[in-house]
Amino acid sequence: MMPDADRRRFLALLGAGAVMPLASACSARPAAKGTFPIMHSDAEWRRLLTPEQYYILREAGTERPFTSPLLKEKRKGAFVCAADGNALFASGTKFESGTGWPSFWRPLPRAVGTSSDRTLGMVRTEVHCSQCGGHLGHVFDDGPPPTGLRYCINGDALKFRPA
Repeated sequence: MMPDADRRRFLALLGAGAVMPLASACSARPAAKGTFPIMHSDAEWRRLLTPEQYYILREAGTERPFTSPLLKEKRKGAFVCAADGNALFASGTKFESGTGWPSFWRPLPRAVGTSSDRTLGMVRTEVHCSQCGGHLGHVFDDGPPPTGLRYCINGDALKFRPA
């Protein structure tokens, strides 16, 4: 039997290899719908963000697994939204999930929102920034105690602010 972390890593690599060509072939969908405290036009977002950040935060894209430098970030501090600086996750809630994306077991209070994501023929729970609506990643129920949740977040959607 494969340990949970190895199993998740294997499934993430297998899934990423199968899904990434499909994901790039699908038309992009916008960030979370609604009104948020921080709003910009599409042209402004393109000017404020790198192409990678724009793809993830505004078009709900996904970065390749194991490519984010934040995957190995172990210092004390906070992980903030790359679009607006909103503090999202405390470093103490980060854990190694083996999936290839920074993972956390709990967001900071009122930092994120969720919505149903029905793309790619499955139902997932999308996570977005509560301040700008930017797509961050997804949350799954296979995380560690105390929450049992795994917030699987794109590193390009984040910046790290040391304590």
